[in-house]
Amino acid sequence: MRAASAVDLEVTIGAVRLPNPVIAAAGTFGYGTEFAGLVDLASIGAIGVKGLSLAPALGKPPPRLVETPGGMLNAIGLQNIGVEAFLRDRLPALHAAGARVIANFWGDSAEEFAACAARLDGAPGIVALELNASSPNRPEWGGILATDPGELAAIVRAVRPGVRLPLWVKLSPNVGDVAAVGRAAEAAGADALSAINTLRGLAIDLEGRRPRLASGSGGLSGPAIKPVALYMVRTLAEAVRIPVVGIGGIRSGEDALEFLCAGARAVQVGTATFYDPRAPVRIVGEIAAWCRTHGVRAVSDVIGSLRGAGRV
Repeated sequence: MRAASAVDLEVTIGAVRLPNPVIAAAGTFGYGTEFAGLVDLASIGAIGVKGLSLAPALGKPPPRLVETPGGMLNAIGLQNIGVEAFLRDRLPALHAAGARVIANFWGDSAEEFAACAARLDGAPGIVALELNASSPNRPEWGGILATDPGELAAIVRAVRPGVRLPLWVKLSPNVGDVAAVGRAAEAAGADALSAINTLRGLAIDLEGRRPRLASGSGGLSGPAIKPVALYMVRTLAEAVRIPVVGIGGIRSGEDALEFLCAGARAVQVGTATFYDPRAPVRIVGEIAAWCRTHGVRAVSDVIGSLRGAGRV
């Protein structure tokens, strides 16, 4: 039995049940195993692992990270060890640690997306798959795949028949109508939407008259994008019937609760882990403390509770 002062932090994202609503975001928490000495991985709602592809990928040349006011630009280029090495060398340790894994994956064609997802499906410890067609750092795509509703839907339709696990689709903010993209993913078979990925951005070395990232532009993350992310989460929550997972500039319990209030059923913490590897665990505690202070017995009561905004 829970103590009278305890807060029920459990959330459900469709068929996925998590002990709390905080997920370590893909791309900023490595493969999770790197943090095992600092964090009890089982205490985080779930671990989003670095985006996986069929074959290992080297990513883009350095420099590929640069700090900006209120955030960070990255052009990592989806570097990863490949799905087979992850399954063999990293996933067993995550599973043994009690981590719930969200396996982020990508490909350079619909067929590669489908094959990678099928390889991950059913592996011990993985509770959901997160399709990433929204990175701004994959020039081989000829653009961000997730900006076109039809193109994204085709990828989701290619992946869906080959997997039994819940399929989440990570959306790009670099679109004119995020609701249309979200509805297209839903109609094609997505079980949840993750929003948002990074915003395209540019940092300039004025003395050298050149971009500060070797590849030119990159993806902006961190507190600077939080208002955009909140708007898009609210928009999506009103536009689709499947759950939405909020991402973008979350660095405190109150930040996370704002996303839940806007309609997200869980959140992902990314850039904050660069300067505070324990940020996801800290944020879980801050959510619980806020709920106790405000007489909220279950965090699920906050979800979708935004008042007075009308339709965004």
